[in-house]
Amino acid sequence: MNPGAAAPLVRVDRLSKHFTSGSAFTSRRILRAVDDVSFEIAAGETLGLVGESGSGKSTLGRMIIGLTAPSAGNVIVADQPVAGARRSAALWRTTQMVFQDPYASLNPKMTVAMALREPLRNFAIATGAAAERRVREVLDACGLPQSAASRYPREFSGGQRQRIGIARALIVDPLFIVADEPVSALDVSIQAQIINLLLDLKRDRGLTYLFIAHDLAVVRQVSDCIAVMYAGRVVEIGPARDIYRQPAHPYTQLLLRSVPIPDPAMERARRDARAVVPARPEVSADAGCAFAARCPTAQFPRCGAERPPLAQFPDGRMAACHFPEIVTPSPALLREAAMS
Repeated sequence: MNPGAAAPLVRVDRLSKHFTSGSAFTSRRILRAVDDVSFEIAAGETLGLVGESGSGKSTLGRMIIGLTAPSAGNVIVADQPVAGARRSAALWRTTQMVFQDPYASLNPKMTVAMALREPLRNFAIATGAAAERRVREVLDACGLPQSAASRYPREFSGGQRQRIGIARALIVDPLFIVADEPVSALDVSIQAQIINLLLDLKRDRGLTYLFIAHDLAVVRQVSDCIAVMYAGRVVEIGPARDIYRQPAHPYTQLLLRSVPIPDPAMERARRDARAVVPARPEVSADAGCAFAARCPTAQFPRCGAERPPLAQFPDGRMAACHFPEIVTPSPALLREAAMS
């Protein structure tokens, strides 16, 4: 997405995931968890994927990493297709994931050293003294004491467990990491530490990230580009600074208005000025804009019946809106953007 960026390491082409519900006694319904999503991530960059709970972010991340099979579309990582009958061990090493709940992703019966040695053994990377040396190196890189190797997950705090999860992903020397809400369960001070760790690892090891979160204030700290998802679709994507400073899609504008401002008077004024969305006519989930029922600028019948394509702006960003309007956020948000 950024001009002059490196060649894409990750290519997502028209990726979809549909789930079917119903039984012999009820009508079948199709849930479009991810619906025709396409983007690229350049080598060494971070794409921040943001949206509400249920927007399809985690499903998309799991498909990109190969943990969930897509209903349609393709994912290419390092020139290799992720989906397929047989996936090479080299590709499994190339792509790793950091989960939202590190405790659930760790075997409580394994010490940290055992958990870190396991992928080394599975990929035939190292054994014996070489494996122990690699465990010590990755613990140090993730800010964990050497004594952590002999302890169990239950003996650590949430932030330390997330460092262990990052260490487990890091130990096989991946190129690409999907970080699925890695700081959402942590308090603010620990969030900052984990974000700084991810940034340091990206700089030192040339990592590429897909960073998934529901909070734009968190995503902008780590992202070169931002993709905004709503109801399984990407509604805006582009350079992080441009989207944060001047969002084009009404949903992105709504997300930015939800970012707290550290000024009580300005926050009250902004809250009082929020538009009240009038009652909307029925919107076709299949054909129309998914955001039309909540959009303060929607125009009917077009927005309810015609799905807007992702259209490119002169600055390189893309937005899926029939009537996009680039707006400038409040001075307080602009000051935060300038400092980031």
